[in-house]
Amino acid sequence: MNWRKFRGVIVSVLDIILPRRDRTVRAENWTIEDLAVSPHTHDACGVRITTILDYRTPAVEDCIRALKYDGSSRSAELLAEALADYLREEIAQARSFSVRPVLLVPIPLYKARERERGFNQVEAVLEKLPKEFLDGTLASLAPKSLARIRETKQQTKLSREERLKNMKNAFSVPNAEAVRDTHVFLIDDVTTTGATLAEAASPLRKAGAEVSALALARA
Repeated sequence: MNWRKFRGVIVSVLDIILPRRDRTVRAENWTIEDLAVSPHTHDACGVRITTILDYRTPAVEDCIRALKYDGSSRSAELLAEALADYLREEIAQARSFSVRPVLLVPIPLYKARERERGFNQVEAVLEKLPKEFLDGTLASLAPKSLARIRETKQQTKLSREERLKNMKNAFSVPNAEAVRDTHVFLIDDVTTTGATLAEAASPLRKAGAEVSALALARA
């Protein structure tokens, strides 16, 4: 039994023994309309970043937190639904100008943190996208294209300057040939200053990829 299945069994047992977290219960009932999809593009840290949701929207905060901290499958599905419509249009536009293969790359967690959590929350969302985004028809899911090579502090309590310093040289591309001449959609869950996306985009671009930086939500 893999970790995700095992975790699902544990969550099911705990649901019987303990009351579920309020945010997870709420997330089960939110709809795509409640997320209020509103794409917004801005420049941050020298990178153009597009966000599709506003974290201040109650449904968005619930879904992102329920996914990240409670492993909510429903939240992953709902966030994937919001992302799919945006990606479909952007990929179609990109392909009208270029024949480069399209890769979907989630911001990676440091190995120790991913082991502790049991999963990468952005990858969990991408795995819920329709098949054509994963199998090469429109795009391919490529989580191994980028690695976080050192542990970083959590960004939430850091100043802008501290965030930039914290993320410096935190990412690398394990196999440059695998991303050369591709169009990478680099995806994070929440962005504030853009420091994480900017730093992660750098080695991908150096490896020869065109990079579009996205976040599910803006804080």
